[in-house]
Amino acid sequence: MNIASRQPNEASPARIAPLAVLPVFFDLSGKRAIVVGGTAAAAWKAELLAANGAVVHVHAKTLCDTFEELVRGGASAGSFVLHRRFWDEGDLREAAIAVCDAQDDTEAARFFAAAELVGVPVNVIDRPRFCQFQFGAVINRSPVVVGVSTAGAAPVLGQAIRRRIETLLPPFLAGWAEIAADLRASVMLKLAPGAPRRHFWETFVDRAFAAAPSDPNVQELKDDIQRGVTAERTLAGTVTLVGAGPGDADLLTLKAVRALQAADVILFDDLVSEHVLERARREAKRIRVGKRGGRRSCRQEDINALMLKLARDGKRVVRLKSGDPMIFGRAGEEIAMLQAHGVMLDVVPGVTAASALAAALGTSLTHRDHAGAVHFVTGRSCRGGLPDDLDWRALTDPAATTVFYMGGQTAREIAGRLIDLGLMPETPVAAGFSIGCPQQRLKRSDLAGLASGELNCTGGQPVLIGIGRVFEKQAFVGMERAA
Repeated sequence: MNIASRQPNEASPARIAPLAVLPVFFDLSGKRAIVVGGTAAAAWKAELLAANGAVVHVHAKTLCDTFEELVRGGASAGSFVLHRRFWDEGDLREAAIAVCDAQDDTEAARFFAAAELVGVPVNVIDRPRFCQFQFGAVINRSPVVVGVSTAGAAPVLGQAIRRRIETLLPPFLAGWAEIAADLRASVMLKLAPGAPRRHFWETFVDRAFAAAPSDPNVQELKDDIQRGVTAERTLAGTVTLVGAGPGDADLLTLKAVRALQAADVILFDDLVSEHVLERARREAKRIRVGKRGGRRSCRQEDINALMLKLARDGKRVVRLKSGDPMIFGRAGEEIAMLQAHGVMLDVVPGVTAASALAAALGTSLTHRDHAGAVHFVTGRSCRGGLPDDLDWRALTDPAATTVFYMGGQTAREIAGRLIDLGLMPETPVAAGFSIGCPQQRLKRSDLAGLASGELNCTGGQPVLIGIGRVFEKQAFVGMERAA
């Protein structure tokens, strides 16, 4: 007997791992939906169904205040029909979906059986064994809609995941999705399948995550379709100056995170923490362009030249600076250079170190009982000593708060100069070391103590020095009294 030999072949791996639930998106526009119950939980489900355009029939003898207000105000897309009576089996016929906030398991079982009998997808709120589907956490950028499910195991985790995703999806994504729908037919007609279409949509996505849609860039996309683009076209590069804040990644703004997630290249300073860099796009190239006072640093001219080259190469560049780029971040020089060469740029503010110091101390820099003004001052000139171009006498105003940045090496000279000009030696002083970082330390003294060196501000850590009455007699948690 001849037995056919088996030919070598590659094993076919599973194309998709097992799913706890199947994510399915219903279009309920104009369709009948049933919601039973007058509770706040039922109101939320009714509002969700109506937002998709459903005609929501509500069955409840009484409604909570939230539900009453919802029905009275009407739906943004669909509509509500209120029936002030209990439901019956006939109400479920011809419904597209049914939801119930049951009073007990008996009602839950009855509602589930009635819906199942007529083939209506059913959900009984907070009773998983009487649910054919679950409502996930929703990120709404319609027509882009993202649903998050934990298969009922951990709804709180689902909400936390939703919040994380929302930070990465800018609100203007909705506008781009609508534009994509408008362009789709033209793309299918004008561009050949394969590389031309794929490149067009890759270009489209790059734009969609970079900025809100505008008439000029939409017209440029339409022109690309009409030309029947077949080769890769280099997009104009951009530079975004982003404030990384004082070190804690949770202090990044949503716009900063989006910029980091969209970057091709990130040029970052020495003081930017690893925790902040972890929020960046994994594929982004990261280049350290360290700048620290009194240490070997990259020249500003070299940084400028690198930014310009990368932008001209079509890259989305993020210049990531500690704190706020517009406060002692040399942003003015970089902005002027980029504008002179016609490079598109944006600035994303960050939490400056002085604000982080005030938060750590639990005090206001402009407390109404102590200070009517606040000064942010550099404590070090480009030559290394005290700045000569400051109005030092103005800094002796006892009704103002002054915060010195980069003043560690010159702390004793700062105090001596202020005392000589008439500021009282008893004026309170607070010093913050590595503000916003895990190794943060806080110390307090007075101007005389700062002059004598008791705060020891020359230990190598970044130092911020606050001077003024707002730092007086505060019981700051974790704060050391200088010995």
